Amino acid sequence: MPPERVVLLDEDRVPVGTQLKHLVHTADTPLHLAFSCHVLNSEGQVLVTRRSLGKRAWPGVWTNSVCGHPQPDEPMEDAVVRRARDELGLAVRELRPVLPDFRYRATDASGVVENEVCPVYVAFADEEPEPNPDEVMDLRWVDPGRLGSALRATPWAFSPWFVGQARDMELYAPSDTGTALTEGAPR
Repeated sequence: MPPERVVLLDEDRVPVGTQLKHLVHTADTPLHLAFSCHVLNSEGQVLVTRRSLGKRAWPGVWTNSVCGHPQPDEPMEDAVVRRARDELGLAVRELRPVLPDFRYRATDASGVVENEVCPVYVAFADEEPEPNPDEVMDLRWVDPGRLGSALRATPWAFSPWFVGQARDMELYAPSDTGTALTEGAPR
């Protein structure tokens, strides 16, 4: 398989080239195209994942279900499906864009910067995930409203893109009190 590339963007979000993924994420990361997806099951629970300790940026941090980068000329929906399969072993369906214009820039504790135009999707899955341990070290199916409460109470415990996305998603509106991450069976 060829090395992953990311699509570089100008400030108007127009593609201006590509770069190898492993060369892009530095202390001076250029603006590039990505995506995030929040996966729901038939019980209305959302899948939250904990990033592998081997990840270059935000290792060990809890985040939304799956993120990634479309390859040059790859339709965004195809990229979401590909990444959910590769990272989580999940076949996702009924993709729906919920924040098509989401953009963020954040710096992790090691100094690595994320600088992305990152359309956000919601999708559904019918099976249990079988995560790739190079990508995901833990996961839980949780009540989205309770997870939203945890995101608001302890934003420092989650990825900054997840916190920013959840703030603008009805899915994470407040519900019962409780600790969302202790719900559900571990993988």
